Amino acid sequence: MNEEFPNKITSEFQVSFRYEVFFTQHLFDSENVCLKDFFDHDGLSVSEKKVLVVTDAEVVKYHPHLISEIKTYFRNKIPHLQLIEPILKIVGGEECKNQTVHWETIVSAINTYGVDRHSYVMGIGGGAILDLVGYAAAVSHRGIRLIRIPTTVLSQNDSGVGVKNSINFYGKKNFLGTFAPPVAVFNDCHFLTSLEERDWRSGVAEAIKVALIKDKLFFEWLETNSDSCTKRELSVMQSLIYQCANLHMSHISKGDPFEFGSSRPLDFGHWFAHKLEYLSNFSIRHGEAVACGIALDSIYSNLIGLLRTEDLDRIILLLKIFGFSFDHQALVENGYKNLPSALREFREHLGGKLTLLMLNGIGSSTEIYEVNEPLLQTAFSRLLEMK
Repeated sequence: MNEEFPNKITSEFQVSFRYEVFFTQHLFDSENVCLKDFFDHDGLSVSEKKVLVVTDAEVVKYHPHLISEIKTYFRNKIPHLQLIEPILKIVGGEECKNQTVHWETIVSAINTYGVDRHSYVMGIGGGAILDLVGYAAAVSHRGIRLIRIPTTVLSQNDSGVGVKNSINFYGKKNFLGTFAPPVAVFNDCHFLTSLEERDWRSGVAEAIKVALIKDKLFFEWLETNSDSCTKRELSVMQSLIYQCANLHMSHISKGDPFEFGSSRPLDFGHWFAHKLEYLSNFSIRHGEAVACGIALDSIYSNLIGLLRTEDLDRIILLLKIFGFSFDHQALVENGYKNLPSALREFREHLGGKLTLLMLNGIGSSTEIYEVNEPLLQTAFSRLLEMK
């Protein structure tokens, strides 16, 4: 090496991300200008752009006029934006993340129709579809602008407003994925009206989770409004979604959005939940598995002296009031023996030392870096007793 030059070159830079979550109803109605206004302010006049729309097939089933409404809206409201046809319909649920053929279908369409980096990929569906579509958009051309339209409680208050995209691989949840923020998220509450009871309830688990680790007042709000929410009062659910999404996005903007460290506060209750989903062959919804994970970690927090018994009782009661149970067949038959592998896989997913969040109060949490296995086994046994 020539002594005139140093033996290394250092580069350091920061990239700023900004996106907004819009709350609306009947997004593709001719009188709704929310989507039009977004495109008008996103530099449409610079050049002609394209948009590839990918929808959850189940959403189309429950909203049979959705495809025609989308076509009419783009034709009348945004004529300078080329809508790619046909609009893709992909099977929803975790199935779409387990089979790479669905990812290949989207990437193939991006290639076939010439969707470039300054165009858009729009995903309409639950969290799994949004994960899939986001991953395809993020790795095509090293990143195409992503628009998310979440259609479930869970995706509107949690996964859909975050920065992660993924598919499952090697039998591991979210093994392949990216951190790639969307350019916008549109929460249309009308989609919630067609949800099955389990999907209506499932997203509440993420609200309970974020309340437990960040906001005692929100937890108390959930206790107060649990009856109205279980009775499917849309205005109450809209409030729940807004508060949860706000806490989620606040954490992203102020914390470690791309998870360079080992701390994953928003994954409270998830280390076991991800394993439970696989053990059930995904017959257990993500939110149902998270509820079990929340209960398990709350019991463990109590056993190691962090969480008061009175607070533990309130947590378990609220989970039960919302209809969550702890007697799933996969949990009872295979949960206990898979505790070690669940911890090992979560540590691997973190990419560093094991870091778990535990509760030291409602709305308050602390990190731990090792697990007392006998106490964890005791916590699991107590979970099964809380059927």
